[in-house]
Amino acid sequence: MQYDYIIIGAGSAGAIIASRLSEDPSKSVMLVESGPDYKGIDDLPEGLKYGYTSTKSNWNEEHNWQYRAKGAQNTPIAVPRGKVTGGSSAINGQIFLRGIPEDFDTWAEWGNDEWSYQQLLPYMNKIETDTTYQDDPGDFHGSEGPIICHRFPKEQWQQGSKAWVEACLAAGFPECEDANAPGTTGVGPIPLNNPNGIRWSTALGHLSESRHRLNLTIRSNVTVKSILFDNINEKPTAIGIEAVSNNEDFSIFGEEIILCGGAIASPQLLMLSGIGPKDHLQQIGINSLIDLPGVGENLRDHPLTFMLWKTKPHYELRPFQPSLQTTLRYTAEGSNLHNDMIVYFQGMANRKMGLGPDGLPIGGYEIGNPVGIAAGLGLNLAKSKGSLKLISNNYKDQPDLNYNMLDDPEDMRRYKDGVRMLANLTNHPSLQKLIDEPIYPTNVDLATDEALENWLIQNVTTGHHVSCTAKMGPESDPMAVVDQYGKVRGANNLRVGDASIMPDCVRANINVTVMSMAEKIADFIKADG
Repeated sequence: MQYDYIIIGAGSAGAIIASRLSEDPSKSVMLVESGPDYKGIDDLPEGLKYGYTSTKSNWNEEHNWQYRAKGAQNTPIAVPRGKVTGGSSAINGQIFLRGIPEDFDTWAEWGNDEWSYQQLLPYMNKIETDTTYQDDPGDFHGSEGPIICHRFPKEQWQQGSKAWVEACLAAGFPECEDANAPGTTGVGPIPLNNPNGIRWSTALGHLSESRHRLNLTIRSNVTVKSILFDNINEKPTAIGIEAVSNNEDFSIFGEEIILCGGAIASPQLLMLSGIGPKDHLQQIGINSLIDLPGVGENLRDHPLTFMLWKTKPHYELRPFQPSLQTTLRYTAEGSNLHNDMIVYFQGMANRKMGLGPDGLPIGGYEIGNPVGIAAGLGLNLAKSKGSLKLISNNYKDQPDLNYNMLDDPEDMRRYKDGVRMLANLTNHPSLQKLIDEPIYPTNVDLATDEALENWLIQNVTTGHHVSCTAKMGPESDPMAVVDQYGKVRGANNLRVGDASIMPDCVRANINVTVMSMAEKIADFIKADG
């Protein structure tokens, strides 16, 4: 059978694009996913179904690709990515935070004039049902979308969350009731997509509305090895995919191929198919079909480091209760980048997991054994860039991921200042009443610049927002991989529609942005017929 569209990856982007394209009953859509598919909320394993109420971790489960990468100065870090319908939206932290207007207006200034904030705002509203503002959505909230968003009201905040907010306000940070409204900054409730503790992924929000359609076929446990092309001596035309399932190889053919594997799998698949830096591909035995030097370059993320404090015996620590309820966004002193820092306050927190049998960090945090309160410090617009390269021409081999975190001196400066700012916040009486002692970083780690830099290099990790590895851009940009409609340069009938096409990472958790981008890409595809 020949499909109109083949979508590779059923994650935050692919599930949405498949749902939207299959709204036209005359179009046949094939959605392939490397991981398993759970057809309804009652079929979901506990680790996928629940967020903060889950007693299970997804870090070492079959639903996580369990990538390994280099963080800062080659320090190994664990990089979780979802391997299941819903993709990383099925295993993530359920933070539903929008990028700020300046992010998207910068994309437009760089030659992607379809991607200004005003043009993307309708899609941000389209994806959500914001229950906090459902009765009065205004211009900046959605009330009929597939993904449910909420904020914990102040009366439900943990004591530690309240203390953090009091300390921030006393330090001069403004109060922010709605972090998703344009132009806002400061401290307040964080928007989340975990109503009643359920992780509301695109598998629940979108595929649940479309999987009954006869023109949508969902194939799970299928890994794509390469894209098939015709007319390779002129302008290569994508005609299908070569895939494997249960050790059986087969081909599927379609009129248009849409990559939605995410910012790791999509550039990896492009290179395996002969699209990428010519010299690199030839070095590992892949025939270069289209020389695109930007594939795998420009890797962006939000460096993230957690600070943990042991609480006093009287502080009640109840496992499986909401701990992430508030956030602080601010501009680092001396920075010209608005809202370039973010803090995720946890009114109850566990220790980090240790090392696995391979000697590398497992990643993630212990489950069900809180020891205190924590603050996760994120750098929302890092200047350092990383890269993704293949280590072989075998699709089974994970790519070499070098995040190159804190390489730029300005990144390290802002990060050190942020850690010290948070340490100073704990001197506020509201927090002093709760905190016994710091667990990490210790006072010794904070004693000198050199000690703090060493601690950061060993402890900074991914913010789980890998992006920009196949960025969009105009023809004048030699590192652009796709145009602003997601079409791959030099190829026919091939698009990318996920986080990899961002020109730069937004100043927020990226799930909302990726879902909004997928809605817009789906409209671009529909407009082309």
